[in-house]
Amino acid sequence: MQYPKSLERLFSIFHRLPGVGRRTAQRYAFDLLMHWDAKEIEELTAALQELKNIGICETCGCLSETGHCLFCTDAERRSDVLCIVASPKEVFTLENTREFYGTYHVLSGLLSPLDGRGVEKLGLDRLFARLEKGTIKEVILALDSSLEGDTTSLFLKEQLHQFPVTVSRLAFGIPVGSALEYVDGGSLARALAARGPV
Repeated sequence: MQYPKSLERLFSIFHRLPGVGRRTAQRYAFDLLMHWDAKEIEELTAALQELKNIGICETCGCLSETGHCLFCTDAERRSDVLCIVASPKEVFTLENTREFYGTYHVLSGLLSPLDGRGVEKLGLDRLFARLEKGTIKEVILALDSSLEGDTTSLFLKEQLHQFPVTVSRLAFGIPVGSALEYVDGGSLARALAARGPV
């Protein structure tokens, strides 16, 4: 079936988004075309244009529109505790818990030699420069519980021995509210290994 070229282009753009198949991309495009008025489309266009203003924080690698992010410039945050994450998105996930009040450091992804992401892709120079200042006392590794996340955590743990910091990793195990009979074996094994006093 031959759609107008401009509509086909919009299908193609939406189809690039993660988890969006061809039919969903078409549904999004037709919804914009048929149900959005000119003002709403202008708002979307302006919001997309404003994405160009978002860059990376010079200190931690999180998202910023000014060169330094809100977390690095917040004097209320603990500067002696550093949480390492793989992407800026995870910073906001952790912030939503309202449980962490330290600072962050965003890697440039996780180690995955099969995908061509080696140590040089992590951008460790910036991290090491921060640690060499001596103000950070604790480093928390908040990386995925996956082969890539585990590999990266193990590598970082070895690298961080050269600095006078305490290194910890987020606990993994049984999700809150879960019945034991429905917890997968890997999560249950991690929960047993990381058990603590009550």
